[in-house]
Amino acid sequence: MDVGTAETLDEIPQPKLRGSRTTFGGPGASSGGGGRRNPGGGGTDGPDDDDGAQVPQEFVPEKSRILTAFLLVVVVMTFGGLMAAYIVIATNRALEWNPFELPFQVWISTVIILSSSVTYHLGKLAVDAGNRIRAKNWFVATTILGATFISSQLLVWLELNARGFYMRGNPYGGFFYILTAVHALHVLGGVFALGSILLRVWYPTASEQQLLREKTLAQVVGWYWHAIGTLWVVLFVLLGFWK
Repeated sequence: MDVGTAETLDEIPQPKLRGSRTTFGGPGASSGGGGRRNPGGGGTDGPDDDDGAQVPQEFVPEKSRILTAFLLVVVVMTFGGLMAAYIVIATNRALEWNPFELPFQVWISTVIILSSSVTYHLGKLAVDAGNRIRAKNWFVATTILGATFISSQLLVWLELNARGFYMRGNPYGGFFYILTAVHALHVLGGVFALGSILLRVWYPTASEQQLLREKTLAQVVGWYWHAIGTLWVVLFVLLGFWK
């Protein structure tokens, strides 16, 4: 500019700062223009896909099978200990040992529990074949038979009380009540497990993961149900013929 004159200067533009976009979340945040989250970042229970949607965790059937196998080992050990104690006392022939004839309802209970194993097996085959209607019907029948078995056991205990056989004063009677009561509790647990299967097969589904869950659940609950039925046959032979 000339000396003694003043010119109006345009506003000097400010220099642009690099990386003016403010990012949050530290190093894990995205620096791109799309604002897409980093897969596997915090704030989610599982991995995300490219659109940010959470991917469901894959079902692993082996976990259910291992847990059920462990449960069956515990059940077998429990009944094994009780039956071993029964055999020892029965062999010693203590003076208080006074066996009695089993009520006729015990035979009915045996037929019921064996029939429930057949109906459950048919339901399991229906699940494997993808026939949900047949599976539902057979599992409903199994649930009814399981509840009927427990009711028949109540009738057995009432009959024994009417005869004057109680837990106290007779080791044989005590073992009978304990073994049958513990078994009835396990059958009740199996009935609740059957209810979980019915909830899954009641409505149709096209999900492969859901179908895999149903087949695995039907398999592992079947292991439990058949094991409980087998234990009852063993108890029936032990209490009825090993006196």
